[in-house]
This record gives sequence, C-alpha cells and structure tokens, in this order.
Amino acid sequence: MTPTRPVNRVRAFRKALAESPPLWWSLLYFFSLLCGYYVLRPVRDAMGASGDVAAVFPRWLVGWSSRLGIALDEYSLQLLFSVTFVVMVLLQPLYGALVSRFPRRVFLPLVYLLLIGSLVGFHWLFETGVSGRGAMFFVWVAVFNMFAVTVFWSFMADVFDNEHAKKIYGYIGAGGTLGALVGPGITRLLVEPLGVANLLLVSAGLMAVCLLCILKLRPWAMRRERRHGDASGEEAMGGSVWAGVRLVWQRPLLRALAALLFFGVGVGTLLYNEQAAIVREFYPGTEAATRYYAMIDWAVNGVTLLIQLLLTRWLLRRYGVAPVLLGPAIAILLGYCLLTASPLPMLVAIVQVVTRAGEFSLAKPGRETLYTRVDRESRYKAKAVIDTVIYRGADLTFVWLHKAVALLGSTMVFATGIAAAAAMTAAAWSVVRSQCELPDDPTDPRPSR
Repeated sequence: MTPTRPVNRVRAFRKALAESPPLWWSLLYFFSLLCGYYVLRPVRDAMGASGDVAAVFPRWLVGWSSRLGIALDEYSLQLLFSVTFVVMVLLQPLYGALVSRFPRRVFLPLVYLLLIGSLVGFHWLFETGVSGRGAMFFVWVAVFNMFAVTVFWSFMADVFDNEHAKKIYGYIGAGGTLGALVGPGITRLLVEPLGVANLLLVSAGLMAVCLLCILKLRPWAMRRERRHGDASGEEAMGGSVWAGVRLVWQRPLLRALAALLFFGVGVGTLLYNEQAAIVREFYPGTEAATRYYAMIDWAVNGVTLLIQLLLTRWLLRRYGVAPVLLGPAIAILLGYCLLTASPLPMLVAIVQVVTRAGEFSLAKPGRETLYTRVDRESRYKAKAVIDTVIYRGADLTFVWLHKAVALLGSTMVFATGIAAAAAMTAAAWSVVRSQCELPDDPTDPRPSR
C-alpha cells in the first residue's frame, strides 16, 4: 500500500469505523470541540489585530496609557499575550488540583461545564458592551483552546492504546479538521446577521455535544484500563498538584516534547505577528478582519484534512513518529529561508498555511500517540504543563522578541525564524530518540508526591 492510492485510504477509514465504535464518538467529540473553537477564533484574531484600543482594552488602561503618551495599539498583541501567560500560570495549579482530587467522571465534564458557563457570560458582556471585553475574550479563548484540547487528547490516551492510536489518530484529527473547516464557515455566514455575541451561544451548544461524547466514551476508557492493567481513571489520581512540572523537568522525553512545542509555537508566533501587521493595514474594520482570518483558517484546515486522510495514518503505522515530527520542522525551516530571501505578503500567508497544516495534520497526532505510552500522571498533569504553560510561555517570549526584531525589518524577523525553526528540528530529533525507550503499553506507577 502506498500513500498515492486515496481509494485504499477511504476503504481503510471505513474499516476503522466499522471495527472501532468509540472512533465514531471520538470523531464527533473532536469535530464539535474544534468547530466550537473556530467559531470563536476569527473573533479573537480580529480583536488582537484591531487598531481600536477602546474596543479591546478597559477604559482605565486606555486613559492611563494616553496620559503617559504610550500608543497602546502598538503593543496590543504583546499585552494580550503577556496577560494570557500569567492567567495560564495561575490556572495550572488549579487544574492540577482538579485532576489530583477528582476522578475522571467528575473533572472531565466539569471542565466543559465551566467553558459553557463562560461562553454564556461573554454573550452578556458583548451584548451590554462592557469596557475591556475584547481583551478578556482574547485571553479566555486562548485558555479555552489550551485546556479543552489538552483534556481531549489526554482522554483519548485513556480510550485507545498505542497500536490503535497509530491507526486512528489521523482519522480523529481529520474529524477535528472538519470541525475547524465548518467553524469559520459558520462565522463568515452568521457574523453579520446574528452579530458576534450570538456566535458565542453557537459555540456553547457545540460544547454541550462534547459533554455527551465524554459520557459515551467513558465505558471504553474503563475497558482499556482493565485490559492493560492500568490505574483506573474512575478513581482520583492523587499526587501533588505540581507533579506535572517535576515530571517535565525530570523525564527526557517530556523535556524534549516541551522544547519541541516551545520552538514550534515560536515560529508560528513570529508569523502570526507579521500577519497581524498586514491585517491592520489592509483590513482595518472588525468584520473585514474577521472574514480574512476565517479564510486563512479555511485554507489551513483544507490542506490539513487532505494530509490527515491520505498520509498521516500510513506514516505513523509504517515509519512511526520520526517523519511526522521531523517533516513539518524541516518544511518550516525551508519556508523561513524563502521568506528571508523574499519577504512578500503572499509568501507569508503560504508559509503560515504550511506551518499550521503541518502542525495539525502530522506533528500533533505524532506527539499525541506518545502519550498513550506513558503513565496517567504524565498524560494529564505533565501534558497539561506542556500544552498550557510551555505553550503560552513560548507565545510570550516570541511576541516580545518579534516586537524587538521587527524594528530592524521583516528580513530580520524571518532570520530569527530560521534560528527558531532549526531549534525546533533539533528538538524533534531529540523526541524521536527519547521515545525509542518507551514501552508500547505502560502500567501506571504510583503518582508523584
């Protein structure tokens, strides 16, 4: 079987659906989750790119910066990313306590109930026009994305073992990509007739579907744990709320995964900021900017879907994680080399599509299969640290780094991107080497104290 035969890929997909009932619920779960997120993402990106600081920041901050002579619109993204990182750090011990003290049947639904409640609250804020709602929404959507998606993949590692993950994670990713394609389409169609506030209620309804999927998948997670003799997720995990930080520091694979994500986020953040500068110049209105970002998301997710359906499963089963981790890193490195030589706006958009599509279709499923081979504490606690604090720490680092190097021009920004992409490639190689020492199906040790 070769990756150039799409008919065989479709047949394999149909066979996987027939043989794996939980795959149906996992597909619906990830579809609903990413559809709900991508309904919100264009709104968030438009807020970040907005030149109207009064619509984003609270009045007191706008007035204070004005008295100091600071042009707040020049530092919008830097401030938003900084606050996001602080919020992530503050929420991490709360999440660790939730995972440690409550069984899976409690903390998984609770996460999504909190998300639904927050969306209803933001609907009220947008309807009433509360000052500072734009900044609060920008930060909250970042938190929404990190914790909701992290919890999803942690739960998938409870439901599926390593062998099944190699077969179906590409398909599950494709289900999410379909949701990511539908989400921006919903936003484009409904943002004008319904308004931004009512889009939040659409996203809340999709989160309710995620809750249903969690309930349906729970028996399959229990079955997998009994079959492999793993610690049951139906009991509280225990251990320290800071165990995730220690595990990332102590274990070579987790350190390598943290480095890979740090530099992977870094190359994306540099591009994101260049893109935001373009949007401010050519799409000054909120609705026009929202439509522009929705179109970019559509292009990214279209390419992602094709790769997930035709290539991801084949690469993972035949070659393991090496090509799916190294391939995107090398492609990004080459893309930044091209941008350094010719920093054209259209080329920036193309490299943006390649960067995000490679992450979603190959690198993300590859990393997630590795978590099926580690203990539950690494799966939930260490993974949450990597996916939230490390991720947003990278955002914070590179958004301010971009601000500094952008003073020297776009060429310097892209040259910095070459260095970050080279470090990302080295980290991917370190992950590939470290994962060779993992067992296929580990038995959970006692939790860290």
